[in-house]
This record gives sequence, C-alpha cells and structure tokens, in this order.
Amino acid sequence: MTTYWAPRATLPEGVRKRVRLRVEDGIITEVTAGVDIEDTDIVLEGLVRPGFANAHSHAFHRALRGRTHADGGNFWTWREEMYAITANLDPAAYLSLARAVFAEMVLGGYTVVGEFHYLHHAPEGVRYGDPNAMSQALMTAATEAGIRMTLLDTVYLTGGLFATGHTDLDETQVRFSDGSVQAWKERVSHLEPTSLIRHGAAIHSVRAVPREHLREVADYAAGGLGHPGRGAAPLHIHLSEQPGENIACEQFYGQTPAGLLEAEGVLSPDLTAVHATHLTDADITALAGTSVCFCPTTERDLADGIGPARALANAGVSLCIGSDQNAVVDPFEEVRAIEMHERLSSLERGRFSLGELEIIGTENGYRALGWADGGALREGALADFIAIRLDGPHAAGADPDQVIFVAGNQDVSDVVIAGEHIVRDGEHRIGPVGPLLATAIGQVTS
Repeated sequence: MTTYWAPRATLPEGVRKRVRLRVEDGIITEVTAGVDIEDTDIVLEGLVRPGFANAHSHAFHRALRGRTHADGGNFWTWREEMYAITANLDPAAYLSLARAVFAEMVLGGYTVVGEFHYLHHAPEGVRYGDPNAMSQALMTAATEAGIRMTLLDTVYLTGGLFATGHTDLDETQVRFSDGSVQAWKERVSHLEPTSLIRHGAAIHSVRAVPREHLREVADYAAGGLGHPGRGAAPLHIHLSEQPGENIACEQFYGQTPAGLLEAEGVLSPDLTAVHATHLTDADITALAGTSVCFCPTTERDLADGIGPARALANAGVSLCIGSDQNAVVDPFEEVRAIEMHERLSSLERGRFSLGELEIIGTENGYRALGWADGGALREGALADFIAIRLDGPHAAGADPDQVIFVAGNQDVSDVVIAGEHIVRDGEHRIGPVGPLLATAIGQVTS
C-alpha cells in the first residue's frame, strides 16, 4: 500500500485541497480531502489530476517530426514519406523507437495509449519467425516505458479505394497485411494480455478493408478476439479523414464511409472512429452511441480539416483525443484544441464546458481503449495520475480549475501509472528521453 498527498487534486466533484490518495495493487482504494501530510505520504506538488488517455497513436510516425514541411504537399504526399520510414523498421528498431516515444508520452502526461498497429511483417510481406514479433516489440516498449497500452491490431487487406474499386497492395503495404481476415484472426489469437497491456482490433479504413469483410472483423472483436471470456474488445477505424476517401466510397459503394459501417452493422458502443472529419448530418446521426477520437494537432498539421466536435457530442457521441502521428505529444494541446477549433468554426467561445473537456481527455479515452475503470481520481479507479506544476511560466497564476487552457507537457512533474511512480520531478525512470529519441530516430532515418 502506498499513499500520495497533494496540496490540490482534481476530483470528480472539482478541485479539492490537501488530498490523500491511497493505492493498493494499482487501484485507488481511498480518496480523502482536507487532510494533512503524514510521514509515510509521497508528496506530489502542484495540482494532481487524472492522467490523459491517448486513444490513437502510430508510434513510428514520430520519426517524421520536423521532416515533412519543406515542400508543402498534402496528406497523400506525406503518406509516401511515412511509408519510406517503414523500410528501416524491424523488431529491434521498432522496440527502441516505440520505447522512447512511449516514454515521451508519459513525460507529457499520457498514462494510457491506444497503439493503432499495422506494421506487422518484414519488407515484401515476409513473416518473422514469430508472426507477432512487431506486436511484441510494442508490448515490450510500453512495459519498459511504464505506460498502459491497448494494442489495436489492424486489418489491412487492399491498397486503396477508387471509383472503380479496391486496388492491390503496393510493395510497401504488403508489410501491413496478413493476406486475409482468417490469417489475421489466427495471428492475433496468440496475443496475451498483461497487467498493463490489453488488446483490441482495428479496421484500417474502408479503403483498406472491403465491405464484405467489415462485419467479420467487428464480430471477431465483439467475441473477444478468440477469447470470449475476456469480453468484447475495442474496435477502431480511420474514418472520413480525407474528402477523397468519402468520394471514392460514395462512387464505388454508393454510401459514405459512416453509412457503409452502419449498413454492415459495425457501429456499436465498442467502436471508435478516428478523425471523422468530413461527415454529413446523416453520418453524425448514425455515429450516435459510438466514440470518435479527434487528433487535432495531426489534423491541422496534415491540413485535414476541423471535425464537427460539438455536433457529434450533441448527437450522443463520446469524444476522446489522440496524438496520431506524434508530431506533437502534448495532451493539453489536444484537449484544448477541441474547444479552440470549435471557436474558429463557430466564432463562439465556451463550446465545451470545462467538465466536458476533462472527460474528453481522460475517462472517454480510457473507455474507448477498454479500460472503463480509468481516468478519474475516485475509489476503485486505476491509479493513473499526474502532477502539474502551478509555479511555472505557463500555469502560474491560473485558476486550477482552468489549468487545462494554459498548461502543457513541460509542466508535468510527476506521473504515476498503476500506482508506480514512473516520472519523478520531470525525470522518467528509464533516463533522459531526448537522447533515446535521437538515437532511435537516427537508426530509421539515416
């Protein structure tokens, strides 16, 4: 049993002073406000709050940060640069890169990540001796970085979608594919969870998975990925990120991507649609009861557009956030961008309440990743929380209730995940993260 004490903490009922959190076996067993420090308490200065949930990440995209801006371009030209990085990734390089990226996430205040994983095999589609070698690299990386993870193992079958139909995989994409849904099922059925790692499924997109396979993947996820006793697994999909995707889907299938998912019975409370940027009113209505993960820093970096966050929330969609390409790893920036982008679109402030933004950054993301007991400082919740400095140049003088509008990753001093003190006074337990990132990225970009 460990006890943490904070001068202020963000509880479900709001910010409270002099709070003790008692932790046993990675679970918060007691929350008491208005108490003094005891000798056995670990003191966390500033403001303690729930850790953030990163519901959508591609760890290897981090190698592109600061390398894609010279010649303009668009999402599709950026994608070619992203594909080029994969040529230098094998299990060892992936482990080094992902460990550093996950550690950077923890330093910034993320305590759980959903890794949307489709880099399954060796170049030219050659299988490693262990077909899950790349998955195991990610699992090891998350464990060593101390972050909770849901590995969203992705189905990827075709190279793209045009008005004439789906295209074959290209020479890069063959690494992403198991060849069939049945082969994907066989591979993922051997993945074993740990105390920090769970597994989910992903349909890469309606571009990469033809209509006749959508329900099959969804049903397998709902059945626990071959392990019915574990309950339904989360299912994620890239949806309507680009107008081109919508146009191709409408031309070939006669429906929008969201409409196609609805027609195939894929929409459910276990589904998270990532991006959902270009939606019709009918799409928004259809998505009610699902989750949508916005990745604002990626969506603006790639000029994807601004998604209809307020309209989705009003329709009964649970919103969460993700870092996606990891060009920015700052949960504060992602959360406040939900509100700020709405302000740009509507010319109004206060589109989301402070309480809504808090839940978007925490509980909703945990739930979308299959950890429904995370994202809040309450008895029985996962002991995942962070401490934010209130005396630095960004947050100094701010109302603690509104700190999400001014703080950033640089203000996170301490991070506790599953009750373990992973970051202390701004230092990750594995050591300086910058050099780890520089070394790992150098291995795959040189």
